[in-house]
Amino acid sequence: MTNRTFTMIKPDAMKNGHAGAILDKIIKSGFRIVALKQTKLTEEKAGEFYAVHKARPFYGELVEFMSSGVIIAAILEKDNAVADFRTLIGATDPSKADEGTIRKLFATSVGENAVHGSDSDENAKIEGDFFFSGLEQF
Repeated sequence: MTNRTFTMIKPDAMKNGHAGAILDKIIKSGFRIVALKQTKLTEEKAGEFYAVHKARPFYGELVEFMSSGVIIAAILEKDNAVADFRTLIGATDPSKADEGTIRKLFATSVGENAVHGSDSDENAKIEGDFFFSGLEQF
């Protein structure tokens, strides 16, 4: 178990002005931000990031959505970071997410679910390294 995880605040949450509230909730939940940047993914980079889903029917729609606007990428640190962050963000489907979770509060649908959160320690490292060089991770 590592103490780091990766997240993105997705284009829908950025467009709807929820980035500050989401970051505030993350910090107040005990996570320390060790890397943070605002960026916009090209379709090529979004496709590369989500390549694991390439064979799934939603892949094209996901790539289009994730390259549709600005995102915030962040590496977070806390004991049991991956599991605790998955609990904080809630279920992918906001209608099934627990009250008080980020997705329950800020997501609008399964496809536009406000945030990404790594699903394993291994993926947290891969995803963080996709966005941040070693010089950018503190």
